[in-house]
Amino acid sequence: MPDLLMHELSHHEHLRTKLLEEFPEADEETLRDTLEGLTNLHEMLGVVIRSQQEDRVLSGGLRTRIGEMQERLKRLEQRLEKKRELASQVMEQARIQKIVESDFTASLRQVPRPLVVSDESAIPCEFWKPQPPKLDRQRIGELLRGDGEVPGAYLGNGGQTLSVRVK
Repeated sequence: MPDLLMHELSHHEHLRTKLLEEFPEADEETLRDTLEGLTNLHEMLGVVIRSQQEDRVLSGGLRTRIGEMQERLKRLEQRLEKKRELASQVMEQARIQKIVESDFTASLRQVPRPLVVSDESAIPCEFWKPQPPKLDRQRIGELLRGDGEVPGAYLGNGGQTLSVRVK
């Protein structure tokens, strides 16, 4: 489709040039209407934009579905952890060290003592990892948009974007 659209754009531009050569006094509205009748560019753009809108709806639905599935995954992981804790507590309280079944073997085992940090500020600097500095792009942008200056940074050209309103 991109090749067809670009070909149609080239055809549209060629016809525009020819019409301006033949009718230099033609106003912009007449030129636009004539070109719309002579080419399929408007129709092809309509197809591309409808397809883009379809993709937007599909991606929104997929994003929602992924969010729902992530919530479901979180609930399943919480449930499996609760069941694991329940089995562990019951086995420990009943003094059962090992269960052998046809499809699994479960056993209680000691875990190493975990690290607990009670006061980070009291820990000597030799135990801290230095982190590389990170550029605060949001702050720089706000300053530049407020007519401030930051050496080594500037605001680029805004350009144009396509806005599509759906009825």
